[in-house]
Amino acid sequence: MLLDRDGTQHWRVLVREAGPGTRYGFLLDDDPKLYPDPGSRSQPDGPHGASEVIDPRAFTWSDHEWRGRALRDAVFYEMHVGTFTRAGTWRAAAEHLRELADVGITVIEMMPVTAFPGRFGWGYDGVSLFAPYAGYGRPDDLRRFVDHAHGLGLAVILDVVYNHLGPDGNYLPRFSPSFSSDRYETDWGLSPRFDGPGCEPVRELVIANARFWIDEYRFDGLRLDATQDIYDFDADHEHLVSALARAVRDAAPERTTLVIGENEPQRVELVRPRDEGGMGLDALWNDDFHHSATVALTGRDEAYYRDYTGSAQEIASALKHGFLYQGQRYAWQSQRRGTATFDVDPTRFVAYLQNHDQVANSLDGRRVHQLTCPAKYRALLSLVLLGPATPLLFQGEEFLASAPFLYFADHEPALAACVRKGRGEFLAQFPSVAQARARLSDPAALETFERSKLDHAERTRNASHVDMVRTLLALRREDRTIAGDARVGLDAAALSDPAQHALVLRYFGSAPDHDRLLVVNLGPSRHLASCSEPLCAPPFARRWRDAFSSEDPRWGGRGATPTEQDDGWHLTADSTALLVPEPDPTPRFGPPEKKRSSDTTTSTEERR
Repeated sequence: MLLDRDGTQHWRVLVREAGPGTRYGFLLDDDPKLYPDPGSRSQPDGPHGASEVIDPRAFTWSDHEWRGRALRDAVFYEMHVGTFTRAGTWRAAAEHLRELADVGITVIEMMPVTAFPGRFGWGYDGVSLFAPYAGYGRPDDLRRFVDHAHGLGLAVILDVVYNHLGPDGNYLPRFSPSFSSDRYETDWGLSPRFDGPGCEPVRELVIANARFWIDEYRFDGLRLDATQDIYDFDADHEHLVSALARAVRDAAPERTTLVIGENEPQRVELVRPRDEGGMGLDALWNDDFHHSATVALTGRDEAYYRDYTGSAQEIASALKHGFLYQGQRYAWQSQRRGTATFDVDPTRFVAYLQNHDQVANSLDGRRVHQLTCPAKYRALLSLVLLGPATPLLFQGEEFLASAPFLYFADHEPALAACVRKGRGEFLAQFPSVAQARARLSDPAALETFERSKLDHAERTRNASHVDMVRTLLALRREDRTIAGDARVGLDAAALSDPAQHALVLRYFGSAPDHDRLLVVNLGPSRHLASCSEPLCAPPFARRWRDAFSSEDPRWGGRGATPTEQDDGWHLTADSTALLVPEPDPTPRFGPPEKKRSSDTTTSTEERR
C-alpha cells in the first residue's frame, strides 16, 4: 500500500483490516529492506523486526480513583525491571510491589523501557520510542504493573532518554535524514534536531512520546536523563525540556504528575517556575550530596570525587542549600560549576547514597554499604530518609542487597567490542580501577547481567534493616514537622572540635514542641561538657529526648546513650539520632532554691 502526504509533513494510510496482532513494516523508496514503524507501539521481535498493531484502549484499568503523588510525599525507588527479579519481567516485578509499599516507598522510578536490541541492557540505548522492551513482557503487562502499583498507593514514573538514540536499530534517520542535528554531538552519539531549520517534526515526535507514556500507560511522570545534552538554544520557541514538562501536565490534568531532571552542570532554572524564567520541573538529582556522602563513607576521593571532602560542613551545607557548587570553580572540570539555589525549597533536590550509575561506576559494582562500616552507612541512610531533600533508594537498598549492579549491554560483536573498550576507558578516570582494568566485568557477557539480579530472600535475612527503613519512612510520613505540615524553617551546622565530625539539622516547628533535631556523628564517640552551637539548644522549658537512633540494637546497632544528659552531650560514634523536646523538670529561671540552715551555720551578723 502507498502512503500519501496528509497536507503536513506526515505520511499516512488507513488499513481497516489491520487489527491487533497484525505485523507490518515500511518500504522506503527503492530500498528492499522492511523497516519497523518509528511510531510502533510494539516490537515483539526487537527493534529490527516487524512492528505489531496494538489496541491501546483494550486494557481494563481499575485505578479510576488514583490522583497521583505530590513531591512532598515522594520516596523514590529506582528499579531496573530486568534485574529486579530473577525472571526480569513486569509480571514478576509486580509481585513485589506490596513489599515496597509496606516499607514506605511511594514512587517507583523505572529505568528506561524503550525497545532496544539484545537480551539485556540498561535501557539508555533505546531506539523504538513508543514500543516497550519485549524482553520484559507484553505492553499490557506494563499497564498491569502500573495499575497494580496505583492500587497499592504507589506512583510510577518512567526514566526517558531524549538526548540521543542507541547506535543499533535507530531507523529514524532513514525516514527523515534531518532527524539528527548537524550542530551538536553528545557523549553517546548524534543529538536529535531540537533547534535550527527542520526541528519542528523532531520536537513534535518527542513531545508526543512524553504524552504517550502518561496517557496510554498512565505513568505518573518522567525522569529526564542527562538534560544538559538536550541541545536546544533557539530563543524563538520554548525550550524542549520545558515543553516536555508541560506536555506531561497536559496529558493528565486530573492527577498529580512529577517531572524529575538529571543535570550534571546543576542549572537550577530547570526547577524554577516558567513565569520566573524556569522550565517547570519538580526536582533535580543532587550528585553533590551523593559525592560528599560517598567520600564520608569510604574515604576515597578519586576522579569526580576529588572536589569533595565528606566533611560535616559539606553535608550540612548540602542539606541546607541543595547543591554545593553554585558557581565556584570545580577543579575536576577546571571551570565553574552550578548555579545559586539559596531560595529553592530543599524538596526540589533528590538525595541518595546509591543509584544505577554510581553503583556501577566502580571496579566490581559493589554497593556503598559494602564499602564502609555498617554503623556509618546506617547513620547516613537515616539522614537521607529523615532529611529535607526528597529521598531515593536504589533497588535492593532497603534490604542490603548483596548483588552488584554492573554495566551490561547485549550488542552484536563489533559494537560489543566498542562498548567494552569505551567502558574501560571511562572507568580509567579512577586510578584504582585503571590498575585493575583486566578485572572489569564484560558488559556483553550474560553472566554480568545475571550477577546483577536481586535475591529477594535477603529481604527476610536482613529483616532488621528493613525494619529500620520502615521505621524511618514512617517517621518521615507521620511526624508533622519532618513531613512539613508543622515546619516553619530549617537550619544545619557542623559542630566544632572536638566534635568536628558531627553536624546537626534543626527543623523549626510551628510550636516549641514541634521542633526536631537530627544529630549526625560520623566520627568517634564524644562527650561535650558544653555545646556552643545555638541550633543544639532545646526550646524554652524543654530538654531533648532521643526518639530514634541508627545504633539501636533492633537494626543491628551496638546501642546508644541518650544524647542530652545532665553532664552535657554524648555523641555516639557513627550514628544519627532524632531528638524531640520534652518538658524539662529543672527550671532555668526564677528565685534561687532556699538552703536549709544548720546549727553550725554562721549568721550574717556573726560573720561580720
